[in-house]
Amino acid sequence: MNTVLRVEGLTKSYGDITVLKGVSFTVGRGEIFGLLGANGAGKSTLLECIEQLRSIDSGTIAVEGRIGVQLQSASLPPNIRAYEVVTLFRKWSKNKAGTGEAEAGEFGLEDLGRKPYKDMSTGQKRRLHLALAVIGSPDILILDEPTSGLDVAGRLSLHSVIRRLKQQGTTILMASHDMAEVESLCDRLIILRDGRIAFSGTAQELTRNAAGLSRIYLQTERSLAGQAFEQCRYEGERQGYSLYSAGNLRDALLELLTTAEQQELAVLDVRIAHATLEQRFMELASAGEGEH
Repeated sequence: MNTVLRVEGLTKSYGDITVLKGVSFTVGRGEIFGLLGANGAGKSTLLECIEQLRSIDSGTIAVEGRIGVQLQSASLPPNIRAYEVVTLFRKWSKNKAGTGEAEAGEFGLEDLGRKPYKDMSTGQKRRLHLALAVIGSPDILILDEPTSGLDVAGRLSLHSVIRRLKQQGTTILMASHDMAEVESLCDRLIILRDGRIAFSGTAQELTRNAAGLSRIYLQTERSLAGQAFEQCRYEGERQGYSLYSAGNLRDALLELLTTAEQQELAVLDVRIAHATLEQRFMELASAGEGEH
């Protein structure tokens, strides 16, 4: 893999609070690389360090080539039009080829006409910000929640633009909360939890991990809460059922039902549910799971 971004042992603190704790990963040329994590996990700080918007305490960040950035929250003068701002950004960039009208057309902005920025929809603004981020032909494009707030049509439209940029050879580092989006677009991903990497791999690997998890909803005459089990973990009470998580469904069921029989408890109902990819992400992003 031809590495274009390498982060090693990155730490960052704000006063007494350490936000990033030895983060290390690499991104290959032409990859769409996902960055996930719950609020407060350190995603924004990590991106800002890569973008050199924040200093780092220790570690290294090595970037091969130029970076383009689409921020999660950005704004432009209320009365400026799409082709005007694209033309302006081209003048600031070393890449002065083309016209504002041409680039607006490439990103599906030609329908805006003379509409000022203040009258654009969220989706139109997102596409405009993406067009501005790629001016200068960056080698690495950083997208922070690129489809946040968009409707289905807007998300699909932006996804097609992201895929086209990948086909053109652009490396994309994308922060997102949308697991379906990550599964559809990303080649690899990391999940941050409390400033550390809790998972690193492909969406398919995360899916396989999710497929191996099961939820057992057990309803008995009296709850087995407080009982220690080897094959499953008690997760609490849910609407009259005791909830257990298990990696090996067969062994967990055998242990639970055997325990109920030994305590002469009638089993009223048993329900099985397999964990979804979203649930697996939530488990990894929250406390209580070892690092990967």
